[in-house]
Amino acid sequence: MARDRTFVLLKPDAIHRGLVGEVVGRFERRGLKLVALKSMRVSRALAETYYAEHKRKPFFDGLVKYVTRSPVVAMVLEGEGAVGVVRKMMGTTNSAEAEPGTIRGDFGLTIGRNLIHGSDSPASAKREIDLFFRREELLEYERIDEGWLAE
Repeated sequence: MARDRTFVLLKPDAIHRGLVGEVVGRFERRGLKLVALKSMRVSRALAETYYAEHKRKPFFDGLVKYVTRSPVVAMVLEGEGAVGVVRKMMGTTNSAEAEPGTIRGDFGLTIGRNLIHGSDSPASAKREIDLFFRREELLEYERIDEGWLAE
């Protein structure tokens, strides 16, 4: 598996429920490297660009209103097959159907309050990382355990 980066957004419900540390800790314990992390408010313009694929759907305005009304935490994770690993750890979009042990299965409440977004492909990861982070915000370093985490 190739070493790659993925984008993760902890949505307002994760922030308000105090789950940021729990979620970040799960990723770190899995061996993913945190290369960027910030708490922020998403502007309407950024939200509309971020959710552009849903522009013509009836839930678009609700998505934009939800993600802009409260802080979020954006992050970039790096590791072997990071996109797929994060997707598996998050669980299915509908929290009611997510497996126990996944983030959404353990903490999600509804499909609309499912705590977290993760990129669904390397291409979307690049797009989302570029939307939320400047190049200089992505940190290069080696974790002390990296030599032990991959063959």
